[in-house]
Amino acid sequence: MPFFQISQIEKSVMKNKSVIFLLILLIFNQKINFAQDATGAEMRAVWVATAKNIDYPSSKYLSSKQQQDEFIKMLDLFKSIGINAIFFQVRPAADAFYESQYEPWSEWLCGKQGKRPDPFYDPLKFMINQAHKRNMEFHAWINPFRAVATIEHANIAPDHISKRKPEWIFTYGINKYFNPGIPEVREYTTKIIVDIVKRYDIDGIHFDDYFYPYPERNNKNKMIPIPDKATFNKYGRNFSKIEDWRRNNMDNFINSTNNAIKDVKPTMKFGIGPSGIWRNKGYDPDGSNTRGFAHYDYLYADVIKWLREGWIDYVSPQLYWNIGHSAADYVELVNWWSRHTYGRHLYIGQGVYNAANDAPNKKWRNPNELPNQMRINRANPKVLGEVFYKASSIKRNALGFNDSLRTNFYKKDVLPPVMAWLQQLLPPRPPTDLLAMKIGKQYMITWDAPQKNKKNEKPVSYKIYKFKGEEPEELSEENLYSQTSDLFITVPRKRLAFFRKKYTFVITSVDKNNKEGKISEPVTVKLKK
Repeated sequence: MPFFQISQIEKSVMKNKSVIFLLILLIFNQKINFAQDATGAEMRAVWVATAKNIDYPSSKYLSSKQQQDEFIKMLDLFKSIGINAIFFQVRPAADAFYESQYEPWSEWLCGKQGKRPDPFYDPLKFMINQAHKRNMEFHAWINPFRAVATIEHANIAPDHISKRKPEWIFTYGINKYFNPGIPEVREYTTKIIVDIVKRYDIDGIHFDDYFYPYPERNNKNKMIPIPDKATFNKYGRNFSKIEDWRRNNMDNFINSTNNAIKDVKPTMKFGIGPSGIWRNKGYDPDGSNTRGFAHYDYLYADVIKWLREGWIDYVSPQLYWNIGHSAADYVELVNWWSRHTYGRHLYIGQGVYNAANDAPNKKWRNPNELPNQMRINRANPKVLGEVFYKASSIKRNALGFNDSLRTNFYKKDVLPPVMAWLQQLLPPRPPTDLLAMKIGKQYMITWDAPQKNKKNEKPVSYKIYKFKGEEPEELSEENLYSQTSDLFITVPRKRLAFFRKKYTFVITSVDKNNKEGKISEPVTVKLKK
């Protein structure tokens, strides 16, 4: 998740347009600020990076209990500000934050590659359970083609794939990478992903911006060529240009990975978090009005084609520039991506890590920069949420951004949006045997889990709706009281107005694709003095 530097930055009329647009937003803020909440769902996610202990764990020498405590504390913080999903890096460099038969334990988990937690626990299983307890989605973030990060300092286990299959690997810059041009490499990576999908109760598979490696330059500032010419000569006979062949390799990989995921779990989400610029308009009339690093041209990943073909379910472009940036304006890029969703979901990747009192770019010292970006997102109906980078910046509440989220944008907890094109499971049955009882100064409502539906699926959570009087009305977000994976809730007496003697509650079951079933029979609370 690097900050992408822009070369040859020039003055642009985009900057003036952005300022005008932002003023319009501020004037009409009260009308548009919560447009997304009206739908009752939006993605509110955080990228949690594990490579080099960027976000988690804070040290690779923590005990198992310290790891667990730190993760719980992080999730509780996220939950308190309205986050409903985490994109957790489970495979940073052909290693694992889970028990794998194919790849060694990550050195960033326990200090040495191949060393498992002691006392033993499966971190991925633990983290998924903790996320789901808080009604948060867990997307397994995978780096598909990075094999060894920072060779000089890397701790490489004897059974690491780079040692077992050195012919699959090339060195470029300070890292080692899988060679995506080799069909067996792509098949191996897909096998790793399918193994995770089969064995763990994750909600999605996520790749970020790393496909072919970022360009490196030599000491004469000339681009260093990727060392895959021999592979091109062997496998690229149908292509006149090596660049087109590389993009075709990525197309084949994304298509086959999506098919493999959906064969195992048809409702599994699959998304990409590319760098923020697909192509610049100066090179492609369909590109954005920007001048910067283009994902298509340098990483050989045609994300727009993947959206158009329906090979991915969502895209979360990393728009890590400020509003009015002369070479990559935030407003321009939000609008450009919103015109290229092809019916898939768009979640904007926001660079919270930029925000700081001592940020080199003075725009990022402004505590209103990120909130204003949020307002731009919410003014666009195609933007269905955000993904924030990075988790450690959220943990330190950079420039008070967490406070702004909860106060202005994430006032009420919501679910991520439903993806209508995924194979829908039968809706879960409603809970049964609702019971309300008074215990001290609060009321407790309990219920029984319903029987599984015909596809053997059970609810993952329950939505509780509250109505004044004895008759439930039409369900709406205004009447949503709470959501839980438990079989009970408590309602403090102070949450019920004394002058109203009766309140009625109904409950719906929610499945893994955030689809609600029918409502339960109502239960009425009668207030007592």
